[in-house]
Amino acid sequence: MNPFDLKPQKADKIFTSWNKVLIKPYDKNTVDPYTRLRVILMSGTEFESVRLGHSFERSCANNDVRRRLALIRRGEQIQQKRVAALKPSNESILEHTIGYEQLAVDLTVALAMTEKNSYVKKQLDFALLEDFDHLYRYSDLMELEKGGDPHKLVGDYTEIMPGRPTVAEYRHPFDDVDFYINNYLNDLKTKLNVNIITAAEQQTMNYYMNVGNLYASPLGRKLYNEIAMIEEQHVTGYGCLKDPCMTPWECLLMNEYTECYLYYSCYEDEKDERIKAVWEQHFEEEVSHLHEAADLLRTYEGKVWQQVMPEGGEFPELLKFRSQKEYVREILKSVRMTAVEEGWEELEKVPDSFRFFSYNAKINGNVATHGTHVCVDKLIKERGTDYRIQNKEHPVKALQNRKEDNLDVGRIKNK
Repeated sequence: MNPFDLKPQKADKIFTSWNKVLIKPYDKNTVDPYTRLRVILMSGTEFESVRLGHSFERSCANNDVRRRLALIRRGEQIQQKRVAALKPSNESILEHTIGYEQLAVDLTVALAMTEKNSYVKKQLDFALLEDFDHLYRYSDLMELEKGGDPHKLVGDYTEIMPGRPTVAEYRHPFDDVDFYINNYLNDLKTKLNVNIITAAEQQTMNYYMNVGNLYASPLGRKLYNEIAMIEEQHVTGYGCLKDPCMTPWECLLMNEYTECYLYYSCYEDEKDERIKAVWEQHFEEEVSHLHEAADLLRTYEGKVWQQVMPEGGEFPELLKFRSQKEYVREILKSVRMTAVEEGWEELEKVPDSFRFFSYNAKINGNVATHGTHVCVDKLIKERGTDYRIQNKEHPVKALQNRKEDNLDVGRIKNK
């Protein structure tokens, strides 16, 4: 499939009445977990597109260009509201959060398994273990507060158990900054992967920033705010991978191509026929946006799209959500890794004077009072063990004990 070869529909065809935008939501009790993840993913993708459009507009003095950007952006807004309408109102903040973290885990795995650039893959694998731990801690909060059933939400697709403990994730800001990839020297799948994961993590960070202080319980508020700071770190790392040398016109084109790719992937992978039709409709609309972006690139920068995408516009391997428990288990063996400037290193090999230790200690203070720990600790005291969904014993011996929340792994040497 090459979206550049398709005939685009008229850009204003997307404009429609509210009854075709605010559509019927899915049933949270029967929806497939991966359908829920696609809804979250595509909502975040649309958020990223709108954010990019506004940023471009504010740096552009040409009102003719601004009008064309506004036309595209209005369409993206309509799409975002249609996707967001699929989320039912009876799905709680915490239930929605479990979906966010399952998406972070299974999306990251899906991208990492197809990633050819070893540096990008290392960043994906590194952050994977942190989102995996977040899923575990939110699930323990849900079990503690009797706020739902984490197993029902994630299905049999994703295990729930500790990753790199959240208290070990706080790193000095200098060490979340990565090298950027060269847009012209990396293949199309790498460029897509970086665009996709950055938008997904950006949405998660924004969501936690917005709902953290709306959560009902004081413990939940602490948990959300603590994890929101880690999402900031992830957005920094992933965002740094994007090529800052690309022009706004090139970024616009790549963004629209990414949306085409994702909607077509969702369409191909979706089991729910009603929602599948939404993905198909949005794919067709994004093809129109893509052709508009290509025309803007040609008109105002004198480039054809083939110069930005020299490998051609044919979609690479589509994104598919599949259970990859063994991949996560293998990556868990690197749970004691930390970031060192633009790279990663085993904690035991880092000098005692390295800034990670002083920064982490300052941010954590008394780790025993952290919401990310207390939610697990209280559940253990209440019922004797933490909450997990695991097919077999945890692959890291230090994290196998279900009667104690290990706060030292990845934070203190030789633990």
